[in-house]
Amino acid sequence: MQAQQEKELKQIAQETGLKHIAIIMDGNRRWAKGRNLPTAFGHKKGVDALKTIMRACDDFGIKYLTVYAFSTENWNRKPEEVEFLMDLLGSTLQNELKEMHENNVVISFIGKISQLSEKLQKILENAVETTKNNTGVHLQIAFNYGSRAEIVEAVKNICEKVHSCEISNDEITEELISKNLYTKNIPDPDLLIRTGGEKRISNYLLWQIAYSEILVTKRYWPEFDKNALAEAILEFQSRQRRFGK
Repeated sequence: MQAQQEKELKQIAQETGLKHIAIIMDGNRRWAKGRNLPTAFGHKKGVDALKTIMRACDDFGIKYLTVYAFSTENWNRKPEEVEFLMDLLGSTLQNELKEMHENNVVISFIGKISQLSEKLQKILENAVETTKNNTGVHLQIAFNYGSRAEIVEAVKNICEKVHSCEISNDEITEELISKNLYTKNIPDPDLLIRTGGEKRISNYLLWQIAYSEILVTKRYWPEFDKNALAEAILEFQSRQRRFGK
């Protein structure tokens, strides 16, 4: 992609207010199956795709990127696949952290991280601590994440504040609920992309995507590249966001 095209896409993102893209990275297993390859190979290619898209977001001026890496429902997959995905996250962070830090990436995680192994939690904590003062693309990884569980947790937190008289019922607003979600420090997504062709939200950012534009592509996640992201930005430009008006 030429520098002029990147500049134009960056201008489009700025003019349309496109700051945050959320992605449901679907299709790793189907991509591998279609090539008679092991599922693990599809997940590894998915990591390569994420690295590509993360760099593209930086080139196009996208400040926030949130990706659905492992849902609370994914525990129902075969134990060996679950174990592989846990190991893949840990090894990827250890191998790529230095480069991501040098590229000014900020890393954060949303989900029930406390339910992961102690070893993996330490790897995640190190990634967050190492990159917390960076100012580049903010990569938010949803891992062991489920939106309903997130909302339940937010309701419990608010109920405790009401019970302790820290706030009253009248002070419960949409803004207060947003401040009690995992994503409290990040603006809601402007664009939600789902790869793989399935037309489902899959318990992902249910509160946060209330007014997000949604784009479903038949491309499997390992096939989603910089040009595909450019097409998504151009599609976003063509939408009229009315926010209910």
